[in-house]
Amino acid sequence: MCGCVHSTQDHALHLEGEPSPSAAPISTLAPGKMPKSISISKQLASIKALGKGSELEKAITTVALIFRNSSDPDGKLEKATAKHLLQTQFRNFTEGQETKPTYKDLFSELDEHVENKLDFEDFMILLLSITVMSDLLQNIWNVKIMK
Repeated sequence: MCGCVHSTQDHALHLEGEPSPSAAPISTLAPGKMPKSISISKQLASIKALGKGSELEKAITTVALIFRNSSDPDGKLEKATAKHLLQTQFRNFTEGQETKPTYKDLFSELDEHVENKLDFEDFMILLLSITVMSDLLQNIWNVKIMK
């Protein structure tokens, strides 16, 4: 997807001290019917290697945990779940983009993706692609960073 060289299926996300995604019990129920899970902030706090981690490391780890919590036992994310995550967890980046040709192309490519599932690499590329083309990024660039 998105022109990337697809990683091998056995290339899995491993966080220090964490089981592999296939070893973790993960629910494939609809988002509204999922059992109560441990909050992302508590999951982050449980990763000892991130104790003194940078904000960037914690941000990427947060994305990885959200992906892992939403993926199936094989570490793949259903297309419908990916779209739901974008609408609920990434809405400030996606709002107002629906009419942009690039945005339409991204979702067209997602709909045409041969598999009905995305791996972590494809999901990250989708997030970054949406971020780069979003109006919110322009607002971020305009934030005053010096006094």
